[in-house]
Amino acid sequence: MTDKITARLSSVEETLFIPLAARARETGKKHPLLHDPKATELVASIDFPIDKYGRGWGSAVMVLRTAVFDTWVRSFLEQHPHGTVVEIGTGLNTRFDRVDNGTVHWFDLDLPDTIALRRRFFIDSARRRTLTASVLDHEWMDQVAASPGPYFFVAEGVLVYLPEDGVRLTLSRLAQRFPDSSVALDTYGHRMMRYQHRRAKAGDIDARWEWACEDPAVLQSTGLRLVESTTIARPPRQLRHRLPLAYRIILPLLHPLMRLTGAFRVTLFHT
Repeated sequence: MTDKITARLSSVEETLFIPLAARARETGKKHPLLHDPKATELVASIDFPIDKYGRGWGSAVMVLRTAVFDTWVRSFLEQHPHGTVVEIGTGLNTRFDRVDNGTVHWFDLDLPDTIALRRRFFIDSARRRTLTASVLDHEWMDQVAASPGPYFFVAEGVLVYLPEDGVRLTLSRLAQRFPDSSVALDTYGHRMMRYQHRRAKAGDIDARWEWACEDPAVLQSTGLRLVESTTIARPPRQLRHRLPLAYRIILPLLHPLMRLTGAFRVTLFHT
């Protein structure tokens, strides 16, 4: 057996293992909500404590969140099959493999150490390219703008680790630079942020959330227009009809839990 690859990442970058572990576990189920064999390969190839991430109800939350974003990206590609999707803070995400329609143009954006790890498993192509940058740098937008529009920007599980002024500035620049495009992101209220801090401390996870947002509608002041906002316990209609039985059972249980822990929403905007 070959040695596993050692990941050298910052505390925030290490959080990429949370959704990765959740997708790998989901793939191993008899009736998975999403099928991600690449996640299983990555988990088997990288030396990291998988038991530290993606267990319990939190694993279902990660998978549901990813499935909602997948649904929105697929809907975008149905209308704009030659458009461009940008995965902000891509980590070891494999959304391209799940939704590729054969014509989409794709960018995976993340910090240098994450991209160095990512390049061990993913190869750039004419339609899929990697950008090494912080989302806050903004120069990466020049390369995206050279790709065919319209554009869909996906920021799953990343903006919450950034300062609020940085989030707002980035969203404002997206709205100005890429008109008639879409932005999907997740937000968490102050109560949920306090809960994450407690859970991170108990789980020996150093990364802490920085930005709390009680109502994603306030982000319309950046120039975005809210199209759809929901909780993972109330997924979009296109997703509900294909939920496995286990998720149909768990959703009524997750709904009050979402209310208890505070605002957690996934939101689709248009520029």
